[in-house]
Amino acid sequence: MDDLELKPGLRWEDEEVGRPSRGLRRAHSSGSMSIRSVHSRREVDPSIILPIQYRTVSYQIEESKQQEVATLSKEKDTATKELSSLEWHTISTDEAIRRLGASVTEGLSNEEVVRRLKEYGRNVPSPPKSHTFQKYFGYFFKGFGPVLLVGAVLVFVAWKPLGQPPALANLALGIVLTAVFFIQAAFNMFQDWSSSRVMSSIKNMLPEDSIVVRNGVQISLSAQELVPGDIVIIKAGNKLPADMRFLHVSSDAKFDRSILTGESLPLSATVNSTDDNYLETRCIGLQGTHCVSGSCTGLVVATGDRTVFGRIAALTNEPKAKMTTLEREVLYFVIIICSIMLTMIMVVLIVWGAWLRTAHPGWINIPTLIVDCVSVAIAFIPEGLPIALTAGLTITANLMRKHKVLCKSLKTVETLGSVSVICSDKTGTLTENRMTVTECTIGTHTITVDGAEDELEVSTAPAVAGIVTTSVDQVRVIAGLCNVAEFDAATMDMPVEERRVFGDATDQAVLRFSERFGSVHHLRQCWQKTYELAFNSKNKFMIRTFSLFRRDCLRVTLSEHEVDDFGTDDTLLTIKGAPDVLITRCSSFVNNVGDVHPFDEDMRTAFETVKNMYSSQGKRCILLARKVIHQNDLQHQSGTSYFEDEITEQAKSDLTLVGLLAIVDPLRPEIHEVVSTLRGAGIRVFMVTGDFALTALAIARDAGIISGPESSVHNVSALSSEVTSSDAESHQLRSSILISGPELLSLNEYQWKVLTEYDEIVFARTTPEQKLRIVREFQADGVVAMTGDGVNDAPSLKAADVGIALGSGSDIAIEAADMVLLESFSSVVEAVQYGRVVFDNLKKVICYLLPAGSFAEFWPVMTNVIFGLPQILSSFLMIIICCFTDCAAATVLSYEKPEADVLLRRPRNVKKDRLVNWQLVTHAYGVLGMIETIASFAMAYWYLERNGIPFRVLWFSFGDLPDRIDPDYYATKLNEASSIYFVNLVVMQWFNLLAVRTRRWSIFQHPPAFNSKTQNLYILPAIVFAVSMAILWLYIPQLQPALGTSPVPVEHWFLPFAFGLFILIFDEGRKFLVRRYPNGVIAKLAW
Repeated sequence: MDDLELKPGLRWEDEEVGRPSRGLRRAHSSGSMSIRSVHSRREVDPSIILPIQYRTVSYQIEESKQQEVATLSKEKDTATKELSSLEWHTISTDEAIRRLGASVTEGLSNEEVVRRLKEYGRNVPSPPKSHTFQKYFGYFFKGFGPVLLVGAVLVFVAWKPLGQPPALANLALGIVLTAVFFIQAAFNMFQDWSSSRVMSSIKNMLPEDSIVVRNGVQISLSAQELVPGDIVIIKAGNKLPADMRFLHVSSDAKFDRSILTGESLPLSATVNSTDDNYLETRCIGLQGTHCVSGSCTGLVVATGDRTVFGRIAALTNEPKAKMTTLEREVLYFVIIICSIMLTMIMVVLIVWGAWLRTAHPGWINIPTLIVDCVSVAIAFIPEGLPIALTAGLTITANLMRKHKVLCKSLKTVETLGSVSVICSDKTGTLTENRMTVTECTIGTHTITVDGAEDELEVSTAPAVAGIVTTSVDQVRVIAGLCNVAEFDAATMDMPVEERRVFGDATDQAVLRFSERFGSVHHLRQCWQKTYELAFNSKNKFMIRTFSLFRRDCLRVTLSEHEVDDFGTDDTLLTIKGAPDVLITRCSSFVNNVGDVHPFDEDMRTAFETVKNMYSSQGKRCILLARKVIHQNDLQHQSGTSYFEDEITEQAKSDLTLVGLLAIVDPLRPEIHEVVSTLRGAGIRVFMVTGDFALTALAIARDAGIISGPESSVHNVSALSSEVTSSDAESHQLRSSILISGPELLSLNEYQWKVLTEYDEIVFARTTPEQKLRIVREFQADGVVAMTGDGVNDAPSLKAADVGIALGSGSDIAIEAADMVLLESFSSVVEAVQYGRVVFDNLKKVICYLLPAGSFAEFWPVMTNVIFGLPQILSSFLMIIICCFTDCAAATVLSYEKPEADVLLRRPRNVKKDRLVNWQLVTHAYGVLGMIETIASFAMAYWYLERNGIPFRVLWFSFGDLPDRIDPDYYATKLNEASSIYFVNLVVMQWFNLLAVRTRRWSIFQHPPAFNSKTQNLYILPAIVFAVSMAILWLYIPQLQPALGTSPVPVEHWFLPFAFGLFILIFDEGRKFLVRRYPNGVIAKLAW
C-alpha cells in the first residue's frame, strides 16, 4: 500500500457488487490524500464528485417524503426542496404532455420554441460563479493581512512625504511589513486547496446533437436548442440531452446512470413511475446518462440548470460555508488581538491629541505618531503565527502519513482532535472482512461445514448421509448460482481457501462454501442466466434467474418431485439475502433429506430461533431460497423490462427455503484495544451496521463498544416520547442501547435528544439514508467522525465533521472523505492523537509568541508615549523578532511529540475550550511577558546608566535631555540599548521555548533529547537560526546606520541566561503543582 498506483481510467462498481481488493486509484481527484503543492492540483473527474452530491440529495428527498410539508418548506437545500416537489414522474404521460402543451406526433412549432427559449434559456449549464476576486482577496486580507498592509502604507507615508528628512529606518520598516504581508498571503494560498473544479469538465459529458420532433418531422438538432416540451427520440448509444419523462420505451431499454449514481449496473426504463423519489424512479431519464440498449421516446421536462445534472453540478461547485473548528479558533484569536490592538492605538491617539500635542509639541510629530501607532500594531500582532500555523499543520499531516493516515485537507488535521463521537461501520472496519461459512441449517438440522465434508466421505448413517448428499447439494447449488463472485482462473489449481476471489466478502464466503462440495464452474455451465437483480442496501437481497442448459444438474438442484415437473422452458429463480426480509415470502422449505414440505408456523419459529442463535453468536445469517416458475406463468421474454417486473413480482411469494448459512467475519485483533483507547480518550464509539440487531450486539460486545451485560442494554422502548419526571433520574442510567434502522424512523426530536446522550450505541439494520441522519443528529452537540467505504456512504462521509474512508473503499467514498486510513481502523488512534497534538502545539506556539513577540514589544511604545521615555526597542527589531528569530522556533514546536496524557483527556469542547483562553493570555502576558519585559527593560536602561545616561533624566523627559548629553552620543547608545533589549528577548525566548514544550509535564519527564518518544532535535537548529538572525541584523556595519542597530557587548549575551533559567525553573515549579494538585488553584490557572 506504500506505492499508490495512479491509473488513468476508473471502473465503477456498486459497493455491494463483487469488487476485487485493490489499491487506491485517484487519477482525477481534486482532494489529494497527501499534502502537496497548489501547483499539483488537477481538475476533478465529475464521475467521482457528482455521485456524492446526487446521493446526498436523494437521501434528503427520501427523508423529506417522511416529513410534513411545513418541515420541508424550511429545508435550506434549495435543490432538495425543488426536486422533492416535482411531479413529472408521478403524473400520467398524457397529463405531462398536456401541462407542457406538447404533441407526440407534431412536437413543438418554431414559434413556440422561440418563446420557450426566451423563457427557459438554452440547454447548457451556467458557468459557476467566479469567486476569483473573493478568493485572492481572502488570501491577502484574512487574518492580520489588513493590519499589515495599512501599517506598511502608513510607514511609507511617514517616510515620504511626511518625513522631514525621510528616515531610512521607516523605509526599511515599510519594506519588511510589505514583505510579511505577501509572505502571509502565500501561506494562506498554501493552506487553501479544498475547491473542486468540476464545471469545466461538465460540458464534455453532455451530448452535442439529438433527434427531435419539430413541426411534425424528425430533425437532428443541437442539444443546446432543446426546450421543455420537446419530443426526443433516444436510441442505444445516445446520451440523454435533457431530463425527460419516458412516453414510450422498448422492452430492452436500459440506461447507465453511473455518472450520477456511481453504480454501473444499467437500469431498465419504464413508462410508469417506480418510485416516489424523482431521482430514483425509472420513468424519468436524466441528462447525461447513457442509453445502453433499446430505444425510447421522451418528453423534455427540464433543461439547463433545471435538470438534475445541472442542479447537482451546481451544488458541487458551491463553496463549503461551514468553518472548521480551527478556522473558528483562529478567527476568535484574531478578533481578540485586534480588539486589544485597536484599544491601545486609541489610547496612544487620545494621549497624543489631549496632552502631548500641546504639552510636548516637539516630542511626537505626525510621522512619529504614525510609526508609533504602527509599532503598537506590530507589537500586538504575532506576524509569525500564520507561518507557524500552516507549517505545523503540514508537519503533522506528513507525520500522520507515515502512520498510513492520509489527510486531504490541512484543516482536517486539527478537527480530528476535537472528535467526540466516532460512528464506525462493522464489516471491514471493526472486522477483517474475511468471511467464512461455518454452519448451515437445513430443515431442523444444523451441521458444520467441516462436519459436512467429513460425513460426505465416511458416514453411512442414513439421516446424516441424507443431509449431506441431498440437502447440502441443493444448498450449495443455490449458493453457487445466486452469487456474483468469481474465482480467479489463475488460482484454480490452489486449495479453495487459498484461491483469489473477485467479489465482496459475503459472496466470496458463500462461493468458497459451494466450491467445497463440488465445482461451481460446472454448475454455472448447466444453467444460463436470464436476469439479475444485484444486492443493495434497500432490498437486502439479490435475485438471479436461470433457464436450463444441461439437465444433468437438475437432480442436485431440486427435489425429486420438482425435477420431474421442471420443463425445458421453465425458469429457476434463485434468491439470497436477509432472513428477516425473505422468510415471510417462503411458503415451503427443504428438509434434511431434500424433500419439499409446507412452511408452517412451527417451522418458521424454528428457523427464527436458529437465526437468532447465529446472530447472538456474532454470525451473519444468509437465507437461500428458490422458486420454479413455469413457462405459462411468465408473459414476457427475458431481457425486457416487463420480464424483470414479472420476476420481481414472482419473488414476493411462494419461495422454497433451501437453507440458512452462518458466516463468521473475525473481529480485527487490535479492535478491542483501539475501542478501549478511544474510550479512555473520552470518545464515544458507536457501531452503525446493516446487520441484524443480535449480530451487531454480539460483535459490539466482543469489540468493547458495549461494555455491560446484554440484560443492561436498552431498546427503543427506553426512549420516552416526551419529557417525564423520571427522565432526570434515568439520565444516570443511560449507558447502552441497541436500536434498529426502522425504529429510527419513528423517533421524534426529543427521543433523538435522549438517544444522543447514551454512551454506548449500536445502530443495526441501518440504511445509508439513516447514516446521514445519525451524523446530523450527533453534530448538534459534538464533532462527529464517520467511517465508510461504499458509494452509498459518500453523503454521510461528506456530512460528517471528519469523514473517514478505508484505503480499500470505493473511489467515490474516498473522494467524499476527509481522511483515508490506508491499513486498518487502528490508525484512527494515531489520527486522533495527532489531531489533539496539533491543538496542543498551536497553544504552545501562541504561548511562545505572545510574551516577546507581543507583550514585551508593546511596552517600549507605550512608555515612549505616556512616560516620555525613548522607544527602547525599535519598530524594525520588533518585526525581526516576530518574523525571524521567533518564527523558526515557533515552527519547530509543531514537531513536538504527544505528551503522556494526550489520550487520557476528554475531547475538546469546541464551544467552550478555546485555542486562546484567559488562562493562556494570563500566563503569556501576566507571567512570561512580565518577566521578559522587566528583565529586558532593566538590561537596556542599566546599559544606558553605565554609559552616562541615567534613567532619572529620561523619565518624563519627552526628549528634553540635559545639555551635557551629546545628541549623537545619545542616539548611538540608544541604538545599542535597543539592540540589548532585542538580544535579551531573543535569549530568554530560548528558555521559554524549553518551558512551553509541555503544558503539564516536567522537562525531565519529556526531555528534548536522548528519548525517542519525547525528543525534538529541531530545537537546537532553531536556536542557532535565531542567533544567526541577530548577528545578521546587528553586526553587519553596512546595515547598522539604516536600521538603527548596533553590536551588543558580550556580557549582554550571557546575562539573559540567568533570566531565562529563572523562567524555566519557575515553570517547572508551576507544572509540579499542577500535577500534584490537579484540582488546586494553580491547576485551574493552567493553560
